[in-house]
Amino acid sequence: MGYYDDHSPATQQKKSRRFITPALIGIVLGAVLVLLALPALVQTNLLPYDMTAPDEDRESIEDEDTNLNSERVELDVNTQITEIVEEVTPSVVGVVNNQSQSQFWEEPGSEQAGEGSGVIYKQEDGKAYVVTNNHVIEGANDIEVVMSDETRVPAELVGGDVFSDLAVLEMSDETVTKVAEIGTSESLKVGEPAIAIGNPLGLRFAGSVTKGIISGTQRAIPQDFNNDGQPDWQAEVIQTDAAINPGNSGGALINVNGQLIGINSMKVAQSSVEGIGFAIPIDAALPLIEQLEENGQVERAFIGIEAYGLKEVPSSELQSTLNLPDDVEDGLYIRSITQMSPASKAGLEPLDVITELDGEPVADIIDLRKYLYDEKNPGDTLEVTYYRNGEQNSTTVTLGTQE
Repeated sequence: MGYYDDHSPATQQKKSRRFITPALIGIVLGAVLVLLALPALVQTNLLPYDMTAPDEDRESIEDEDTNLNSERVELDVNTQITEIVEEVTPSVVGVVNNQSQSQFWEEPGSEQAGEGSGVIYKQEDGKAYVVTNNHVIEGANDIEVVMSDETRVPAELVGGDVFSDLAVLEMSDETVTKVAEIGTSESLKVGEPAIAIGNPLGLRFAGSVTKGIISGTQRAIPQDFNNDGQPDWQAEVIQTDAAINPGNSGGALINVNGQLIGINSMKVAQSSVEGIGFAIPIDAALPLIEQLEENGQVERAFIGIEAYGLKEVPSSELQSTLNLPDDVEDGLYIRSITQMSPASKAGLEPLDVITELDGEPVADIIDLRKYLYDEKNPGDTLEVTYYRNGEQNSTTVTLGTQE
């Protein structure tokens, strides 16, 4: 029978472990419970202990943790844009198109037919001059200009132009406080800021401002004036992503210096497209504005023909009537000629096909108008190359003035 020694070192070590392990577990659990209960005890004032560090200690701790120095940031809302808009807005006005009532059962009078925007660009001899879009005042019997303070001033139409979509109005300058500063559109660069000011959706949103960038400086947009589905003109415009909506037409497109760089035109844009707005470049508009102010119309070279591009002529007519050589694919088919017009005097006839103007190819009516309106003046001569009955001919036309 063996002897068991309860007091041996090995036995005593095992007993010590049995007591130490529960003790350690109890200490850990107790500490956890104290930490969890401590905030509640402090809030109920059962413990006289403030867990928040003094202000100077807390600032020091935050500086050490973030390794940043505290500093006050001040935001100045009077930015350059807000100052510019405040300065320019009084020169941007509303334009109201009033037209006579046509119903025979109603008393004679006029009603508001449309609203748009305009820009006061000149003040002289007690008069102020406003540029707007031609389509804004088209068909108006009387016109009102609505100032930025909502004062309404009667205005007279000095002149309008369909092709440029520009019109000039004249009014008293008694309520005018600001005339727009004219800038230049020639030096515009894609990506630079642009600001549109006008009356989108009518006068209830008068003085609205949208900001964007110049998206394109030389865009050619086809225009159909008679709604026959065929382009009659190509408008050379500035493209911007600053929102231009109905009512913005005739308003100001300005640069970050507050200078007028374009006249907004909603008519050029397509209503189904977002983020694309167009404006008439001020450098192209100014000579036309001056002509409208002085003459009431834009004087353009006149040839006196009704013509269509060959691509618009039925193939059966091309083959049976015009007898063109196979290599002639582009040109202007003359449908009719105005009596005693420059074309008539130069010997041109219906069914002639014009292929060149001063040696430059011409394919459609837009090419003809662009060349006449941009390169020629009334009284200039024009060398016309054309085909008649399959034979090439040429003649010199002395251009007249478009009435």
